[in-house]
Amino acid sequence: MSGLIDQFGRTATDLRMSLIDKCNLRCQYCMPAEGLDWMKKDDMIAAHEAIRLADIAVRHLGVEEIRFTGGEPLVRADLVDIIEGVHDLHPEVDLSLTTNGINLERKIDALVAAGLSRINVSLDTVCPETFAKITRRDRLTKVLSGLHAAKAAGLDPIKINAVLLRGINDHEATELLTWTLEHGYKLRFIEQMPLDADHGWKRANMVTAAEIRDQISQTYTLSPHEDDRGSAPAERFNVTDPTTNEVLGTVGIIASVTEPFCADCTRTRITADAKIRSCLFSHTETDLMDLLRDGSSDQAIADAWRQAMWHKPKAHGQTKTGLGMPGFVQPERSMSAIGG
Repeated sequence: MSGLIDQFGRTATDLRMSLIDKCNLRCQYCMPAEGLDWMKKDDMIAAHEAIRLADIAVRHLGVEEIRFTGGEPLVRADLVDIIEGVHDLHPEVDLSLTTNGINLERKIDALVAAGLSRINVSLDTVCPETFAKITRRDRLTKVLSGLHAAKAAGLDPIKINAVLLRGINDHEATELLTWTLEHGYKLRFIEQMPLDADHGWKRANMVTAAEIRDQISQTYTLSPHEDDRGSAPAERFNVTDPTTNEVLGTVGIIASVTEPFCADCTRTRITADAKIRSCLFSHTETDLMDLLRDGSSDQAIADAWRQAMWHKPKAHGQTKTGLGMPGFVQPERSMSAIGG
């Protein structure tokens, strides 16, 4: 077997590579106000190691697209070098980035010149007060400037990832959708998952996909998008103005908790300390750092990667689907340490 095949017949072709665990925000659903104990620089994959892993993933394992994540990847000073290195080796591979957008305006031109194809920006609100409450930082204007710069640089599509928190921004779904439609961005709502560092997530407190659809439907008409969803995590809907019947755009909803899609998962993950996570909610990891640094061949690294992915759990880190259900145990690592 040459690709990343698991025992349930899934093939991973989408690599999520975390480059750093640090972030310059402190979002309530991700980390404590005081931050976390960050990785030491020597424990983190170096630029040449990240490029090598990406090369192995494409040449040996059939990976077709790579998304760089964090933490906040724009915090890494050598991010442009990493993207450029991977793009030079594999110009045919789609390279994308998930970011909070704070440093995007300053770096976007260099990123695009290096070979960046697409971008996802995490933005839960366009209200300055709500933004400051969720992120514990007053940085909304920097994010909006970054989005404008990405659009001016020609990136398309530009996706917005939003999490709704009960009692904080759960009433803003329609407002955020209207704003993204007006600016030509692609909005995706993501159900809050149990990946917070405080381990305070409760299923009962989560804003569900059904609630999001109900709220939006009070203003717009939603209908299933005509394209096949395939392995995409988001279920897409056409957004129509009910008074004119004009289709204004689309919205996606990622219902990881209430409407899971584990059977169609095509992802493989590498953390910033070079550990394979076959599933976002895995309780085991396979360390590649020693292999990267002890002179092991690319083939040996690829073989270890294949073995790790063969044992990918059926769903949510276990043998059955169910976040927050009896028997579910939240991973020790938070989202910032795993990579989005």
